This record gives sequence, structure tokens and C-alpha cells, in this order.
Amino acid sequence: MLGPAKLLLAPVLLWQGRQVRKRALQLPEAAGARVGQVGQGELKLRLLIVGDSSGAGVGAPTQDLALAGRLAAHLSLALDGRVHWQLVARTGHDSADARRHLAESELQPADVLVTALGVNDVVGQRRATHCLQDLDAIHEMARQRCGVRYSLHSAVPPMHAFPLLPQPLRWMLGAQSQRLNRRLARHLIGRRDRGLQSLPAHLHGAAAAQHMAEDGFHPGPAGYEVWAQALSQRLLRERRAWSPED
Repeated sequence: MLGPAKLLLAPVLLWQGRQVRKRALQLPEAAGARVGQVGQGELKLRLLIVGDSSGAGVGAPTQDLALAGRLAAHLSLALDGRVHWQLVARTGHDSADARRHLAESELQPADVLVTALGVNDVVGQRRATHCLQDLDAIHEMARQRCGVRYSLHSAVPPMHAFPLLPQPLRWMLGAQSQRLNRRLARHLIGRRDRGLQSLPAHLHGAAAAQHMAEDGFHPGPAGYEVWAQALSQRLLRERRAWSPED
């Protein structure tokens, strides 16, 4: 039903999309270095994060309060040691852009890859098949170039809950984001070296607005905090897949 609905609503959706772009508040990426360490003592984990504007921390003032910093901090506390992290992310990137950005970047060794991608694929109306191919390529590149043992893909956020988006544009993008998540979940069945982590309940429904930045599109510091907690808990459950000690 999604295809016929898109055709029927196409004039409205195109007009709404142009209006959203005109009035959208343009927030900067989080300030700070894109490589760092958190914690003290023995090095427990090397983390690579690849993403779009949310990966880059738009909506947070500094990387310490964005996804990379909060995820590294949670993992460092849980593992009782140092976590080294590297961030390769840029505003506006879809999965294909992220693949090219990763290929052009100087990368450091990593045990785990976390991706924060998909919103711009949905907005750009890219085919799910192409998105999955790009994520496959990102995983393989990280494995070959960095030594990554496990990749955790963060699910596309619930775009049907984005306050910035009017209806029916919000409904349509939400439906497409959910469909991409379902396709990725099926694609990863049986893979022990890759996983998909859905966003926590705090970032769904009416509660999502309380955790978003002032632009109504990106997480704020509170949103990055709960997102990082969910990813950290999943990585700890999957420790056998990435830890050389196990």
C-alpha cells in the first residue's frame, strides 16, 4: 500500500518536503575531536562509529555529550577500563556517502563498528537493496582495514515521531524507515558478526519530543544518552563476538 499512497500523495509530499527544508533549523555538528579515549587502565575496547548527522552529534554541544562520547563512556564504565573511539560521520550522508567517506578516511584499529545511518537514505528515497549493499560494504571495509570483529547497526529512528515533520509526510517517512529496518533485520538473520539494535522506547512516540534537539529532527543530549545506553547494553551482551579475551 505504501507505493500507491506515495503516488497519490506525491504533490503534497513534495510541497511539504520543500517547506520543511526552508524552515528547518540548521544545527552544527558537535564540537570536539573525532578520535579519543575514555577511562583509565587496560585498553578494553576499540570502537569505530560511522554515521550521518546523528553520528556526528548534531543536537549536542560537544562530542562528549553526543553518541560517540556517551557510548564510549558507558562502555568504559561497564568494562572497567579504557575505550578508544574513532568517529567517521558527516551531516547529510546516506549509506553510500558513508561508505565513500570511510574509504577515504585514515582509520585506526577497531574491535567493534557501530553505524548510525538510514535517515538520509529514507529522505532520499533510496532503494532498501542499495542501502543493505552499502552497509555490507561498510562492514567488510571495517573488517579488512581495521580488524573489526562485530558490527552493530543502529536502526533507523522512528521518523513518524519527528516533531518537525508534518502529516502526511511524517507518516510516509515513518513507514519507509520501519520497512528499511525490517529489511535489514531479515538481511542479518544468522549473522553472528553483525546485529541490529532498535532505538529505546524513550525515542518512540510522544516521549521522543522530550529527548530531541531544538530542531525537532535530531537527538538532544538526553536522546544521545538513552541511545548510547541501549547500544552499550547490546554490545555487552554480544561481548563474545568481539572480545579477544573470550
